[in-house]
Amino acid sequence: MPALSNKPYRIGRSKTGLGLFATQPIKKGSKIIRYFGPMLDCNKKKDDAVENKYLFQISKRWTVDGSVRKNVARYINHACKPNAESDVNVKKRKIIIRAIKDIEPGDEINYDYGTDYFKEYLKPIGCKCDSCEKKRKKKAAEARAEKALLKQKAERKAQKQAEKYAGKGKAKKADKARAAKTSKAGGKTAKATKSKAKTTSVKAKKPEARKPKAKKPKAAA
Repeated sequence: MPALSNKPYRIGRSKTGLGLFATQPIKKGSKIIRYFGPMLDCNKKKDDAVENKYLFQISKRWTVDGSVRKNVARYINHACKPNAESDVNVKKRKIIIRAIKDIEPGDEINYDYGTDYFKEYLKPIGCKCDSCEKKRKKKAAEARAEKALLKQKAERKAQKQAEKYAGKGKAKKADKARAAKTSKAGGKTAKATKSKAKTTSVKAKKPEARKPKAKKPKAAA
């Protein structure tokens, strides 16, 4: 595998603090940097008691303590879809970080820290790698879209109900208007009938014209 002749990286500001960034094109398969530090023997209590975020386990017995300042590889951040990987040589107790993709200048170099580290340190606070950030943004966008859709459905339902009630209100007003018109017409008819009945009654009570009585002839003298 090709090895780069000079340091193709720099320490820079990342989303999670500091990170390691490419300063020149790095071809797939190239050795980027070595991860190193004091070797801890897990069979010794004093070594097994060491705790920090930069412990890199090589085997069940040996672990590299990469917290030393000279270990620039400790600045490489985790990614669920990385552009590099850790190549571990158990016999030589060496850890080499190699590119598994072509890396362009300015790209952040990253590799997968493994399941144990992820569960212990990253899962509780949420992984901030590009892949996980995209997933979160996608879920958030889908949630917003779902919320907007539900809101639109609720608004349409409310509008239909309002139109339904408005239609019922118009029907009631029309019914009331018809009832009032019918009542008014009925009142007029009743009034006319009453008036006619009154006229007939008056006519019935009017006395008939009396005939003049015939005068008796006077007796002859």
